[in-house]
Amino acid sequence: MPTDLADRVADRTGDRPTALVELDGGEIGTVYRVDFADRDPLVAKTGETPLSVESEMLTHLGDAGLPVPAVESATDDLLLLEYVEGDAEISPSVERDAADHLAALHRTTAPAFGFERDTLTGTLRQPNPWTDSWVAFYRDRRLRYAAEVARDAGRLTPALHERVLSVAEDCDALLVEPDAPSLIHGDVWTNNVLARDGRVAAFLDPATYYAHAEVELAYVDWTDTFGDVFFDRYDARRGIDPGFDERRDVYVLYPLLVHVYYFGDPYPDRLAGTLDRLGY
Repeated sequence: MPTDLADRVADRTGDRPTALVELDGGEIGTVYRVDFADRDPLVAKTGETPLSVESEMLTHLGDAGLPVPAVESATDDLLLLEYVEGDAEISPSVERDAADHLAALHRTTAPAFGFERDTLTGTLRQPNPWTDSWVAFYRDRRLRYAAEVARDAGRLTPALHERVLSVAEDCDALLVEPDAPSLIHGDVWTNNVLARDGRVAAFLDPATYYAHAEVELAYVDWTDTFGDVFFDRYDARRGIDPGFDERRDVYVLYPLLVHVYYFGDPYPDRLAGTLDRLGY
């Protein structure tokens, strides 16, 4: 058991851990289940990114009614969360439950697009200045920003960078403004959905901001997290705007750029294929 981490957990909780078990899925740090003699277990996350940002996102989502782990304690270098039992088995009933939760979450609105602070997707900062126009926000704070970051890291070629910028220039024609900004989780994929007894037990590891809700749907589709059962239920609960199928690839460009930045191959080829489909 890592003694230094056990000491830090004991300082925060007032209880000495009896065991620390490393868990899978810690992409921006290390994640442990923390067991105690006389209280329920917790999850401890450590890492080099400011974990207080994740705490704020989880609290915001929880206040909006989304099932997320409760925050026990948070600083930039140690996050203690409620331990939620579950697995990644996505059944049709889990898909329907997830659709219900996300449709409800997306009804939480704000006066503008963005968030009260910059957030994170993995270790990458997401700039979230409040912006009146969704098209301008997505163009400048997602596409142009992520393309610049990936290019500066040497992962995005000048040719691909220019192709992404061409899409950004045409966002006024490619995208539409929603009726209102919607709160989104921002990173709904299989490893971030805990299921139990045919329902969603918790959504994990958010990348939260107020957006056009269909950017979340595009990401769910791109990651193959849920299928037709989810989309049919979401459409019945909240509706999916006409033309979403045409806009989906524009929204997929952002996570592709993030993956190019993090991982390199094979994502530049996948980015190029998406740009081909869009005609750029």
